[in-house]
Amino acid sequence: MNPLENEPLTPENAPADFRAGFASFVGRPNAGKSTLTNALVGTKIAITSSKPQTTRHTIRGIVHRPDHQLVLVDTPGLHRPRTLLGQRLNDLVEATLSEVDVVGFCTPADEPIGPGDRFIVQQLALLGRTPIIALVTKTDKVGKEKLGEHLLSVAKLGEELLGEGGFKEIVPVSAVAGHQVESVDEVLSRYLPLSPPLYPAGELTDEPEAVLVAELIREAALEGVRDELPHSLAVVVEEMSAREDRPEDNPLTDIHAFLYVERPSQKAIVIGKGGARLRDVGSRARASIEKILGTKVYLDLRVKVAKEWQRDPKQLGRLGF
Repeated sequence: MNPLENEPLTPENAPADFRAGFASFVGRPNAGKSTLTNALVGTKIAITSSKPQTTRHTIRGIVHRPDHQLVLVDTPGLHRPRTLLGQRLNDLVEATLSEVDVVGFCTPADEPIGPGDRFIVQQLALLGRTPIIALVTKTDKVGKEKLGEHLLSVAKLGEELLGEGGFKEIVPVSAVAGHQVESVDEVLSRYLPLSPPLYPAGELTDEPEAVLVAELIREAALEGVRDELPHSLAVVVEEMSAREDRPEDNPLTDIHAFLYVERPSQKAIVIGKGGARLRDVGSRARASIEKILGTKVYLDLRVKVAKEWQRDPKQLGRLGF
């Protein structure tokens, strides 16, 4: 339950010691950033997938508490880019990090510290005075001994690359198990500036509904497909509107969306034999979308080939990157 629902905070009635500001999670692809964002906000505003490089937009999730408001900026995973899309995603991350009040570096407890982690922390060291908090995610996947070893490795990494005592704080967390999620919120909020609320009470994201819907469709399409498909799949909502002549107590939203892939063989994968896979994608996506919109949904999905779109500046622009 939102603690602000009974008596909404406004810039006028916020206490003098209220804090509000922006935080961003960074880490290798599939480090648990989106799952942690969803757990803190309390609802699904960032898509999650077992496939790496799932997040492509900076989705802001808003955490409301009686004494602070934490605005989470969920970014794509920082990585060494291999395509124009990859470079644009990295540019997006760097632009975002330069504007936030605190950064959470996410590293999964069930994977050893690697070159990708070192690369990211080296980039974070360039931010200057921005506080860097280490968040050791997925603690539910390891035992106490392995977690302890990982925490020591993270501390050593911070001291080596960040200087001045390394990471400001290190917090182990499991978003899936709900372990220490509130501790992450408490730690991040300490580094926010004194400020009245930045967003109205009850508002959970400032992302346009059409973008959220496209992300939910892409999440459904990513499940159970070959490894090469996640990077090649983009979704654009072409039309989204309330169905006319519906009773007020039973509204219906019409959504027409295109799924873009790079090769005809990928189109066949998405559609599946006799269209079975695309129907399954539509069914799962519709269920998620209806939860977000609060109405029944008619979802029309079409699949198109946009050859080598990840490397084509014009096509990247048309697809929203």
